[in-house]
Amino acid sequence: MGELRAVDGLSYHVNKGECVALVGESACGKSVSALSVMRLIPYPPGIIIGGEIIFKGKDILKVSEAEMRHIRGNEIAMVFQEPTTSLNPTLSIKRQIAEPKKLHRRLNDREATKEAVELLKLVGIPDPEKRITDYPHQFSGGMQQRIMIAMALSCNPALLIADEPTTAVDVTVQAQLMELLNNLRDHFGTSLIIITHNLGVVARYADKVVVMYAGRLVESGPTDVIYDQPRHPYTIGLIASVPRLDLPRKHGLNAIRGNPPNLVSLPRNMCPFLVRCNYAIQKCHEQRPELEEVGLDHFAACFRSHELPQLMKVS
Repeated sequence: MGELRAVDGLSYHVNKGECVALVGESACGKSVSALSVMRLIPYPPGIIIGGEIIFKGKDILKVSEAEMRHIRGNEIAMVFQEPTTSLNPTLSIKRQIAEPKKLHRRLNDREATKEAVELLKLVGIPDPEKRITDYPHQFSGGMQQRIMIAMALSCNPALLIADEPTTAVDVTVQAQLMELLNNLRDHFGTSLIIITHNLGVVARYADKVVVMYAGRLVESGPTDVIYDQPRHPYTIGLIASVPRLDLPRKHGLNAIRGNPPNLVSLPRNMCPFLVRCNYAIQKCHEQRPELEEVGLDHFAACFRSHELPQLMKVS
């Protein structure tokens, strides 16, 4: 065993009302980075050993736990993965949505219940006045996800983090949930971070994309630019792996070869994507590329980032 850097040197910013998507393969550090923002990394084994998380001009890694409890759920909220395991099965929906309102906004039970009903109505739960006393197991997976969103929005946070909000629901419900999040973002003026594998969702709803690989940021930029001119081989591979309806069935899927690296034994003197890359050169074997600006608000960590548009045309 050794030190495993689940997130290493990740840096990005979210503007007011902006939607930023974190994408990458499983175990690349997306969810860990979100839990770090909430200061919910379990210790042991996890620990934040450095860096800053600046929110409204304040480094929230340095605030007291009491102050963090005020921020968590009140100013920064999170929709966790798997609502069936995130919702408390022993508490009614009323209790789970109203509790943050009582804690952070000091509402009494009647006021908190009234606002909880309004939230359920806002996220599309039918007959909310009656269903608010139900328990999580009495709702479908899509409805449970809507309840999670209502809980996260209960105190009108400035920043909402949605970790795989469309997991384990069918494509129709996926579209409904994303439209809901997008409409609520406009309604409340909330900034949104979406963690997802679904590049179709990213293309439709995100203003900016942050691509992670092996715990590090490898490319970031405006969504339309990333899709039109990706400047990292990993981003190229992710976009190419999306199923295409305009190609014949015999074309098959374009998969990224190989497996993600072992973060415990990740080499520090070479590109972590080297063994899976179609564009590697000798320099990639000798040092790790750092982020550099390749366009307006567009950054990539690749020694051949400026050559890739031409190399892709040739291939």
